[in-house]
Amino acid sequence: MKVKAYAAIEPKAKLTPYSYELGEIGTEQVDIKVSYCGICHSDISMINNDWGMTQYPVVPGHEIVGEVVGIGSAVKNLKVGDKVGLGWFSASCMSCEECMDGSHHLCGSHEATIVGRHGGFADYVRGHWSWAIPLPKGIDMSKAGPLLCGGITVFNPIILANVKPTDRVGVIGIGGLGHMALKFLKAWGCEVIAFSSNPDKKEKILNMGANQVINSKSPEELESIAGKLNFILNTTNVTLDWDSYLTTLAPKGKFHTVGAVLEPMAIPAFTLINGEKTVGGSPLGSPALTKTMLDFCVRHKIYPTVEEFPFEKINEAIEHLKEGNARFRIVLKN
Repeated sequence: MKVKAYAAIEPKAKLTPYSYELGEIGTEQVDIKVSYCGICHSDISMINNDWGMTQYPVVPGHEIVGEVVGIGSAVKNLKVGDKVGLGWFSASCMSCEECMDGSHHLCGSHEATIVGRHGGFADYVRGHWSWAIPLPKGIDMSKAGPLLCGGITVFNPIILANVKPTDRVGVIGIGGLGHMALKFLKAWGCEVIAFSSNPDKKEKILNMGANQVINSKSPEELESIAGKLNFILNTTNVTLDWDSYLTTLAPKGKFHTVGAVLEPMAIPAFTLINGEKTVGGSPLGSPALTKTMLDFCVRHKIYPTVEEFPFEKINEAIEHLKEGNARFRIVLKN
């Protein structure tokens, strides 16, 4: 099968039309005709080789929804015509302790959709059947793509931290990830405190369901909620005054980061010790949890707030994201 795609041929390059041949389909693989694909900051990081693992030419795109058009002879639970989603992971070994325990996303030999292979900024993409997540009936495919990466990234911590509907929770950074976390936690039943450094977003954040918006640059506002939060989710990738946020946690509170902060995080030991507080982090989530999240989204009508661009305007869309103007996720339509 010949695939038409958009690829970067070197670091920081604009994407240009690129075609390649998909070889014979593997026995446990599926081919997906791409309907929509979200643009994630991780795509930009891979284009720029920020993480030192990009192989060029690279076809980014890992927030994919589309239709199964080909299946291998040993594929289970899927058939041609099924609507599916494919996220950051496209395969795992299915035999290690993590996979056998249901934690496929922690598999040490997993395959990432855009690392060493071509992703979803294309008309077709291939993956292992276990990571081609069946889409629930009634889902809005035009908005579902970002759920396969950003959505599960912020949904998994809610499960890991055993967040309760009676909890008071905080979300740091109300952008592409944070606005989805806010919507999930509101539907969960929590009182949600949003931390934002952009006062222009305040009304939008409140309209998305936040009970309160705290100016993260104001020590006085941070002090006003000291010791009150049961759970904080950090979605930013920049270094912050972590102690100020840990101080807002109640005793036994949990601080969880999904933001890829590249510098070591300065966490004061006594802030943790004196309140029995914990700090953790996580990647995305398993295929089973991803399906559960999608069902939850349909049940509660939760979708990311998206801006749609046609595939031929892909570079314009990427620049829009780079400039920080996306509100709040960008989806490409094939």
